[in-house]
Parts: sequence; C-alpha cells; structure tokens
Amino acid sequence: MPLRYTLRQLEYFVAVGETGSIAAASQQVNVSSPSISAGISQLEEELGVKLFVRYHAQGLTPTLAGRKLLDHAQTVLRQAAALRDLAGDLSGSIRGPLAIGCLSTFAQIVLPGLRRSFVEQHGEVRISQVEADQAELFSLLRQAKIDLALSYDLDLPADLLFFPIVALPPLVAISEDHPLAELSEVSVQQLAPYPMVLLDLPLSSDYFLSFFAKAGLRANIAERTRDMAVMRSLVANGFGYSIVNVRPLHDVAPDGKPMRFIPLTGRPRPMTLGLMMGKGTERTRLHRAFISHARDWIEAQSSQLLGTDP
Repeated sequence: MPLRYTLRQLEYFVAVGETGSIAAASQQVNVSSPSISAGISQLEEELGVKLFVRYHAQGLTPTLAGRKLLDHAQTVLRQAAALRDLAGDLSGSIRGPLAIGCLSTFAQIVLPGLRRSFVEQHGEVRISQVEADQAELFSLLRQAKIDLALSYDLDLPADLLFFPIVALPPLVAISEDHPLAELSEVSVQQLAPYPMVLLDLPLSSDYFLSFFAKAGLRANIAERTRDMAVMRSLVANGFGYSIVNVRPLHDVAPDGKPMRFIPLTGRPRPMTLGLMMGKGTERTRLHRAFISHARDWIEAQSSQLLGTDP
C-alpha cells in the first residue's frame, strides 16, 4: 500500500527537528503550532513510527527513527524545491519561495523596499527574510537555510560567490554640536582623541578600527553596541562619533535628535554592497532574476537611499 504523506508534513517534521520545539518551528515556517502538531501526528501515523520524545526541560528530541528519517526528509524537500525550480525554468516563469538574508546594519534601509519592488513584478514569488551579522550569513548560506544574502565584501570565504553592486565609502556619524561637526571631511587623526561609539559587529568592527591601526593610532572606544539604531541615538546624544558605510534616509536619530554624516579622508577602503550565494548553489531562473533586479534597484536608489553621492 503506498505511503500517503505530504511535503507540508515533511516540512513541519524538519522544522521541529531543526529547532527542537513546536513553538520555534511555528515561527520558522509561519504556521500555527496546532497545525504543526497535527501534521507530525499524521506523519507518525502514516509512517508507523514515533518521531519525537518530549522532555520538559529540553523540548522535543528526535527518536532514533526520527533522526534517521530527518536526513531523508531534508533531502526530499531539497529535491522537491529543485523540481519546482526546474519547472519554473522550463516554463519560463519566475515563481516559488526565496529566502533572503541581509546584514543587520542596513536591512531596515534596503531590504523591505527591494522585496516590495520585486514581488510587484513577480507575484508568484514568496520571499522570506532574516537579518544577521556577516558570520551568521556565511553559516546560513552554507546550511542552505537562505538562498542569497545582501552584505558587504568583507572577509569573504572561498566557498561563497559575491556579486558586487555598489561601493560605499565610510562616513563619520557625529552629533550637531560635536567640535568636528562643521568640517566638510574628517581624518582619523582628528577623530582619535574623541570618544567613539563602535558598531561592534563581527568583522565590521575590525574594519572600522583598521582605519586607526593603519595610521598608527588607537580609537578611543567609549561605547559599544550591535544595534545600528542604538548607535545613532548614542551619537546624536553626544556620547561619541561612529563610523558607518550606509547613510540613513534622514539625518535624524531614532529619538528625533539631529546628527551629521561627514566623509572620512585618507582614501579608506570602501565596503562594496552586493549579493552572496554558495558556490555549489545552482543559479535558477528565480535567483538570476533577483540578482539582476537587486542590482538595478540598488543602483537606482543609491544616491538617495544609501547616500553614495555628495
């Protein structure tokens, strides 16, 4: 008698296996917890095996059978996705799910508008997004949890491809009443004596501090934060300057206080914003369409959105 289970049930099974709980799986696949519980129960009944054991302190743990079936279920889902992508290529259509990662420092500025403009042209595409730091994006791509990632050309590993879009020179973020605020450009020599609010993200912080190291100086780090919005508010309230590569749409911190952005002199290396994907990842028609669209959209928006023009 043929087995009767659905790809959706396998998706729920894999989500619970990867996250260790129904609640976390519910968030991952954007489906209610009761639906996931029902789907797994139906799958267990159809397969005739128990897939999980519940522990109060540890959540759900796969049984021996569950662990063996989890790898196969992941393979089936990957093959189903490849079949869907191939069908889209053969039919000439652009459709299906697309998981996009984005560096957290500029996700709020770039990704929502880019997503909206793409799905307006391709209504059968379903995009999901995740914001992360650079190291986390590398990991998500390698685990095939995302298809593409918007990020910088910063310490790129050999196993990832990078499609450059626009170069972004560093800018000094500073409060309106800072002693250097009236300058048209500023050097690391001028900045070094003043307190710095460091955007303390993996790899990014090393990039910002390298400007001082190359000049034989050390930054006077007074505050650290991993949050772009918090950094802007600290700067605007006089806790120090900071260095960024993406300029907000408005020179106002989240708490409403004004701030300024001044070019950094000395020919510091710019960051190049672009798209990353795994080298072994097949570029489907959907991937190619998104890469092309992202290039056109970001280049068109760069002056206003990213502050690349004076």
